[in-house]
Amino acid sequence: MFTGSRFLLNMIEAATGAAFLMASLYGAGHVNAEINEAFPAQPAPISRTLTDAKKVEAFLKREFSDAPILVEIARCESTFRQYGPDGRVIRGLVNSADVGVMQINEKYHAEDAVKLGVDIYSIEGNIAYAKHLYDKFGTSPWASSKACWGTPKDLAQK
Repeated sequence: MFTGSRFLLNMIEAATGAAFLMASLYGAGHVNAEINEAFPAQPAPISRTLTDAKKVEAFLKREFSDAPILVEIARCESTFRQYGPDGRVIRGLVNSADVGVMQINEKYHAEDAVKLGVDIYSIEGNIAYAKHLYDKFGTSPWASSKACWGTPKDLAQK
């Protein structure tokens, strides 16, 4: 019989292995919400992340060329950061459920993102979901930071 933390580590390893096996056999979209909740997305390896704010800004300017206000929102929400120096997805200072460059709130949006096949913990998924929100609701999902990013009219005057 294992003791204490070693037993817990073995249980986590076994459960994680089972979750990955299920995902590989049935496709990640078929893994149920309980597994997603029990095993939240792991941070991407640092080698696969954009950690330099200037590179992230350039990436966002390309991706949001049709909606430049989203670049300004990202500047205010995360200072163009998806990942911290340790490779983990950044979380909001005011609300730790806000994740990534666009500070998507996982409490309100994680389930819908999964249904859309979007991983809000990756930079590509985070901005894809932000585009989805913007197309559906405009800038209102980021209304609490509006004082920082202004309005589309203000952006046009810059």
